[in-house]
Amino acid sequence: MVFSSLPFLFVFLPGFFLIYGLCPRRWKNAALLLGSLAFYGYGVLETPEYFFLLLLTIFINWVIGLRLDARFRHRRLWLVIGLIYNFFWLFAFKYAGFFFDNGAVLWRLASGETITRNWELILPIGISFYTFQIVSYLIDVYRETVPPERSLVNLGAYLCMFPQLIAGPIVQYRQVARELRRRTVRLPQIDQGLRTFVLGLGSKVLLANRVGGLWTDVSAVGCESVSTPVAWMAAAAYSLQLYFDFYGYSLMALGLGQMMGFSLPENFLQPYRSLSMTEFWRRWHVTLGSWFREYVYIPLGGNRCGKLTQVRNLLAVWLLTGFWHGASWNFILWGLLLFFLLTIERMGLRRILERRRWLGRIYMLLLIPLSWMLFAITDFQELGLFFGRLFPIGGPARGVIPMDYIPYGKLYGPILAAGFLFCTPLPGWLWKRMERNPLGIAVLLAIFLGSVYCLFRGMNDPFLYFRF
Repeated sequence: MVFSSLPFLFVFLPGFFLIYGLCPRRWKNAALLLGSLAFYGYGVLETPEYFFLLLLTIFINWVIGLRLDARFRHRRLWLVIGLIYNFFWLFAFKYAGFFFDNGAVLWRLASGETITRNWELILPIGISFYTFQIVSYLIDVYRETVPPERSLVNLGAYLCMFPQLIAGPIVQYRQVARELRRRTVRLPQIDQGLRTFVLGLGSKVLLANRVGGLWTDVSAVGCESVSTPVAWMAAAAYSLQLYFDFYGYSLMALGLGQMMGFSLPENFLQPYRSLSMTEFWRRWHVTLGSWFREYVYIPLGGNRCGKLTQVRNLLAVWLLTGFWHGASWNFILWGLLLFFLLTIERMGLRRILERRRWLGRIYMLLLIPLSWMLFAITDFQELGLFFGRLFPIGGPARGVIPMDYIPYGKLYGPILAAGFLFCTPLPGWLWKRMERNPLGIAVLLAIFLGSVYCLFRGMNDPFLYFRF
């Protein structure tokens, strides 16, 4: 069950908020926990062991958190136990196959013997997100930034809160600790939450799904069969799809949180208006960037050390960021590319781009889709072929239908234009001036009905970030 689905919109959501609204204040966290477990359980019906893994994770981290209290001895040992436990499951499900396969390649080169893997683990939904979330809680308790949560229900509600359980934002415990203990939900919060949720639903269903059709079509045809203009259109389409897909989910999560009395952190701050990659990654997936900065970059020394050490710290962060997104060499290459770009910008390029804004716009207009191609295509041979279409150095490719960009442009041109428009500040500026008047209500109603119609017709795609 996902947010952009009819069962969620018309069965789970009304049922949950009916029960949640009727519960007395002292039982609301229990209702939230049970509702979130039901939400997650529905998503792992075919692999029920993952449901029990989540329950075990809640209980074990609750116990470890209590042992991290400043009154107890051996706190560092308990922290190490907690980190090993949480990262063990993430490694086992997400990375063990990657290391086995690459080890098998090295073994074949060294000995000539071939070993094959006869097991394949399905990645539990949301494990990358909830692992980082609970690890941040343990580290903060160890640092005495927050007190340990003594209520198992409260800790479970924090970790399993269904708006952010499976694709973020990555919420630190201190950001919601006060609201877990006492929160009041008023009608204006519910109203604002509904508006935010509908805008997120529209971003996903009406923008991300529609513009993503171009990337799907080109992937089905094969990049060897498309011209350079179509290749660039497809790269732009994937960039827009990824943004509106993840941004739409994050908006829906914020809206659901508001309706329950929580102020979840924003995950996107108009990243496509950035003038540099440095600025871009302060605006894109903000909570992930904050996590790596606070729990990796700063503990390694951050900016408080020499230039070479700063570069080392930056390299560590971006290798881990790439690897967090997926256990594949293309994600590692993607992380290395971003490390290289951010290092060059630190050496002076960023100041040039910010002074000459037109140059910054061109720079990012090229780099955003190019960097996302490393993210999108896992096979290096196919990746090289696609870049050969983007930059046809040897001349036009053979076997390409002449002027194939005309039918693609007619079909997807309007939604591409709409996608570029909604990446600018203009729609937000207009929305602020109409959201509280009848026109704003009409726009929201149109977005909701249009989204429901598309879902009813089966025009929906899974959220891209669920795979990470």
